[in-house]
Amino acid sequence: MMFTGFDFGTSNCAMGVMDGHNSVRLLPLEDGKTFMPSALYALDRELICEQVGLNIQDAALKETYIGQRGGQLARARQVRREEGFAPSEQSLYVGKAGFEQYLADPREGYFIKSPKSFLGASGLRPEAVAFFEDIVTAMMQAIKQKAEALTGQNITHTVIGRPVNFQGLNSELSNKQALDILRIAGQRAGFQHVEFLFEPIAAGLNFEAQLENEKTVLVVDVGGGTTDCAMVRMGPAQRDKLERSADFLGHSGERIGGNDLDIQLAGQHLMPLFGMQSSLKNGLHMPTKSFWDAVRTNDVGAQALFYDKETGFLLNQLLLDCSEPHLIKRFIKLRNDKQNYHLVRSAEQAKIALSSTDLHNIDLAYIEAGLATAVGRDDFASAIERPLQKMTDLMDEAVKQAGCLPDLIFITGGSAQSPVLRQAIEQKLGKIPVLDGDHFGSVTAGLTRWAGRIFA
Repeated sequence: MMFTGFDFGTSNCAMGVMDGHNSVRLLPLEDGKTFMPSALYALDRELICEQVGLNIQDAALKETYIGQRGGQLARARQVRREEGFAPSEQSLYVGKAGFEQYLADPREGYFIKSPKSFLGASGLRPEAVAFFEDIVTAMMQAIKQKAEALTGQNITHTVIGRPVNFQGLNSELSNKQALDILRIAGQRAGFQHVEFLFEPIAAGLNFEAQLENEKTVLVVDVGGGTTDCAMVRMGPAQRDKLERSADFLGHSGERIGGNDLDIQLAGQHLMPLFGMQSSLKNGLHMPTKSFWDAVRTNDVGAQALFYDKETGFLLNQLLLDCSEPHLIKRFIKLRNDKQNYHLVRSAEQAKIALSSTDLHNIDLAYIEAGLATAVGRDDFASAIERPLQKMTDLMDEAVKQAGCLPDLIFITGGSAQSPVLRQAIEQKLGKIPVLDGDHFGSVTAGLTRWAGRIFA
């Protein structure tokens, strides 16, 4: 039996194992890095189902899956015949390779980034839930295969991280739906046992291993899709316990994270280049909904609306009615070329760059030669003011549940590297020490430690 901690994250995925010295080892899943982008590209969406079926190793699970997906598998065979895809031709790419395939030609194939963002979405039809099961399974299969190649062993048990809430609305139903998808995907990927642990608690468990004295710690985990906070009693007296419920004094979480910061930056500072702030010939303001739908790449409904025929008709009418038609033409081209994911990725790269510089030039030559704009750290701070307020409000909620202030604040998650976020966190509760963890590895390490405790 071999076990792993599995951070199936919104922005990145990572895995860890315990080595022979009872310490955590994060696996270099891609290009020597211990994390890989949460992205998938398929030559055709129907081929995702085919790849899942081919890679299910358990005979009983495979037979059941084939029975459930008969129609989709038949369509996959038809796609291969019609498109001339050879049986041996690679049809699915995960991680960096998925991004590269999408960026090479956004108009072709099927691309999805951050599928975890969609798992708790309200109102999904059964066929949509099944499709997300397949997307997550395909990614888990690929990641598990990489991990097993690196370790030389079959990984049978895993602890997967989960946010406090996958969605802000109907949280109980949304959480159940998302966890069911992750559990089913894990089983089809070949994990015999799948357990879950709150992500901020996982980050805290890894931090706890370093503590020499008892502390009450507020863990703030700013993930790609969610922000989660947990007030945890930690220290040498607690860390070897299997039952820790009495030490978890409060927790809060909401579906707002690093992706939302990227979206706000893209909407407020990139969409004006496509006409969002221009006016109509009659003097009225430009309607903005389609522009925001374009950059809300973590919203199933927004993406469906953006690529709906009605939006195409609307944009053609705006082209006639607007005072700056060249900007709307640029927006229509972005839509036709399916470059909105690329645009939000440019905003994400700007966010990352602004962690270490005060000004960043965003090159948009992939949309139009010579197109670029500069964004400063103050611009970023202004753009993310509303989501940042929601994030820091979650700190208040966790502290209120606990009924006490923390001795220190421990922050983790990729977006927590931003000086703008760190300053807001430092100012929220006053003069309480703020410590940084491994922004991309704390959760994975904690999940791995917990797997070692419950599966050993």
